[in-house]
Amino acid sequence: MKKLLLSMLAIGSFQWAGAADTELNKKEQEKALIKSMVGTYKVTFEFAETFAPDREYAYHDRKFDWGIEHVFVVEETENKIALQHLLIVSDSMIIKHWRQDWIYENQELLSYAGDNQWKKETIPADKAKGTWTQKVYQVDDGPRYEGYGTWVHVDGRHFWESTADAPLPRREITKRQDYNVLKRHSHMEIFDNGTWVLEQDNEKIIRKDGKDQLLCWEKGMEAFTKDSYNPIAATTWWTNNEAFWNDVRKCWDVVLAPYSSIKMKSKVNDERLYEALFALGDTYALPKKYDSKKATGDIMKVLNAFIEGTK
Repeated sequence: MKKLLLSMLAIGSFQWAGAADTELNKKEQEKALIKSMVGTYKVTFEFAETFAPDREYAYHDRKFDWGIEHVFVVEETENKIALQHLLIVSDSMIIKHWRQDWIYENQELLSYAGDNQWKKETIPADKAKGTWTQKVYQVDDGPRYEGYGTWVHVDGRHFWESTADAPLPRREITKRQDYNVLKRHSHMEIFDNGTWVLEQDNEKIIRKDGKDQLLCWEKGMEAFTKDSYNPIAATTWWTNNEAFWNDVRKCWDVVLAPYSSIKMKSKVNDERLYEALFALGDTYALPKKYDSKKATGDIMKVLNAFIEGTK
């Protein structure tokens, strides 16, 4: 009996170790998948409103656009990978674009509540287990939307799905006032040929007094296709501006830490936040000697002018 018990314990230990190894291998596979989004891409954007509960609703024109983006890792730890996107307009014009942070088994979300307000929410440990949170940031590194889900690997496919409330997209934020929340149902898939796709089924929502009213649905497709694009202008721009934007990310962490919710002002002194930070960044870009302490003080002044927090 003693030998049988020891045998069963040994088998159990082996099976447990095997399960742990499987989880570890899956995590490492997913880290590699996320980092495979690095590169220089032609990005196509296609959006079309599809269905509305109001039969008299006047559908807006479809949106088609494209650009060249350079994507690279700006931070990596055991449980986090941060990818920065730069938009290459020309050899002499680079625009700092969005950023996506991927965090393994993350338990804190900054959820969009509507009308430039975000609230911290906790993901229970059992729901966070095995998941990756994608935190998407504005061009000024401010919060945009955050969602979590599990990467799925089946039949040779690799995809991740999530739902998250978000502000109006940049393509509509200055043009639309008939809704105030975009509920993003995202399907991100990475293919073996280096292409990756962000497919969206979005709800355009009117949120008022805690109640949601659906305005219409929207179908979106963003496709990232690699080609022989020269990223030298983007890499040079980042070399000249990296120190400043690294400090911007650190300042955001400091500013957000004490609050349970925040509200962002649209403008201060008739200037948007990204305009203020981009202008400040130009004053600190190389070849000037970078003074991190002075830059951090200036960044904090800008952020604190735009943020109203509740503890």
